[in-house]
Amino acid sequence: MKPVLQVFAFALLALIGAPAHAQEVKAADLVITQAWSRATPGGAKIAGGFLTIENKGTAPDRLISGASDIVGKVEIHEMAMNNGVMTMRPLDKGLAIEPGKTVKLAPGGHHLMLMDLKQPFKQGDKVPLTLEFEKAGKVALSLDVQGVGAQAPAGEMKHDHSGMKK
Repeated sequence: MKPVLQVFAFALLALIGAPAHAQEVKAADLVITQAWSRATPGGAKIAGGFLTIENKGTAPDRLISGASDIVGKVEIHEMAMNNGVMTMRPLDKGLAIEPGKTVKLAPGGHHLMLMDLKQPFKQGDKVPLTLEFEKAGKVALSLDVQGVGAQAPAGEMKHDHSGMKK
C-alpha cells in the first residue's frame, strides 16, 4: 500500500472508531454545546434539558423560550438552596447570556424543564428542540439522551485532583 493511502486508511479508521461528539450549534454570537437529557422511566411526564451556551459577542443575549414536537411545554428553570431546602422556579424573563461569558445549564442549577412528554426518552435517542433567544432568534438542535442517572453528557471528562500533592 502506498504511504499516502496508508495515512488515509489510518485516518479513516481513527474517525470511524472515534466516539461521537455532541453537536456544536452556532447562532449569531452564541455557541451551544453539550446539549443532553436523561432517559426517563415509562410514564414519566417531565425531563430536564441541559446544555452550555457561550456568548462570543460584545452584547448580551437572553434565552427566552423553547419548544419541541415531543413535549408539551419547555420552561427555563433555576434551582437553588434556600435555608437548606432545594427550590425550583421558572425564569419568566428568561436567562441572560452576558457577552464573553458561558452559561451552563446542568443538573442542580439552571436547566430546561421539559413537561408533558409525549413518549419516554430512551438512552441513545435524540430529542429535537428549538430554543429562542432575544437576539440570536430561533435555534434548532437536539438533546442527546444519556442514561437515567447521568450527571453530565457522555464524553465530558471529570477531573479529580484529590490525590495530587501540593
